[in-house]
Amino acid sequence: MAVGIRDVATLAKVSAGTVSKYLNTPHRVAPATSQRIADAIDALGYVRNDAARQLRAGRSRTIGLLAFDIANPFFIDLAHGVEQRAIEHGLSVLLGNSDENVDRESRYLDLFEEQRVHGVLVSPIGSIDRRIERFHRQGIPVVLLDKMGDPTVSPSVSIDDQSGGHMAVAHLISRGRTRIAFVGGPEGIHQVDDRLAGARLAVAENPGVTLEVIPVQTRGVEEGSRVAESLLLRPPAQRPDGIFAVNDRLAFGLLQTIVTEGNVRVPHDMAVIGYDDIEFAAAAVVPLSSIRQPREEFAAAAVDLLVGEDLSGDEAQHPQIVLKPQLVVRASTSHAR
Repeated sequence: MAVGIRDVATLAKVSAGTVSKYLNTPHRVAPATSQRIADAIDALGYVRNDAARQLRAGRSRTIGLLAFDIANPFFIDLAHGVEQRAIEHGLSVLLGNSDENVDRESRYLDLFEEQRVHGVLVSPIGSIDRRIERFHRQGIPVVLLDKMGDPTVSPSVSIDDQSGGHMAVAHLISRGRTRIAFVGGPEGIHQVDDRLAGARLAVAENPGVTLEVIPVQTRGVEEGSRVAESLLLRPPAQRPDGIFAVNDRLAFGLLQTIVTEGNVRVPHDMAVIGYDDIEFAAAAVVPLSSIRQPREEFAAAAVDLLVGEDLSGDEAQHPQIVLKPQLVVRASTSHAR
């Protein structure tokens, strides 16, 4: 037969309310009483029914994190940072991956709603304002990740990707590169679009520099290798002398193929820069220059916003935090022409 709070209270010679207070706010129970309750719990083997407690409270101590593309190591690092910060707030994390699929995104949001999570962190594919309003009606706050939201609807934490794209291409130009290629896609993903907009701005500021956009449908290593193979088929004068890959995985594929299959020196003949500065960037076949996203600050800000979100005022203006990326220079762009 299961042991309950009343059994613990009887053995410890206190009320059931005092046992409940010990379990939820132990600092409010006198030390001697706390010791008696702890001894009773040990003697009886009492295990707290947290699911029932959460059901009564209407919300759990778990937050839902829905990533855009968990194959990207940036989101793995982000999830780790979110978990670390959540633990500091006494919360746990339920992780989902939409994999850039709207239906899958919707199913995970349904799951979070069914689980009555404490709050939701989501990197959305499109607009989810209606879904956010539905969460709010249930008292569940939502914070958008890597995308600015409507300040009247929800808070957000994002990276200034246009600034990052500008920074990457400006760096290539500062190394004497004049034929720049942007490798990224597909169109409509705002991170890709913003990074391309920044690249175009940097080129527009430098007469004589050209920008070629090489679209891709996926952003993995294999696609980067495929693009590199097509570039190596061109005559040397028609190849770009600087490449900005929209993420580090594409950049890895480009670097690996350029270095191993072509008579091309990196960075002397062709400089390459990526985006995200994931853990393996420094260990690439040629250490990769990249635009670093401040993952730790990003994760901490997102969880803190979620925990502090106040849904009591309909006219509240929700914070929109925009973080600046940083340029990390390594061997793949280290030499000027």
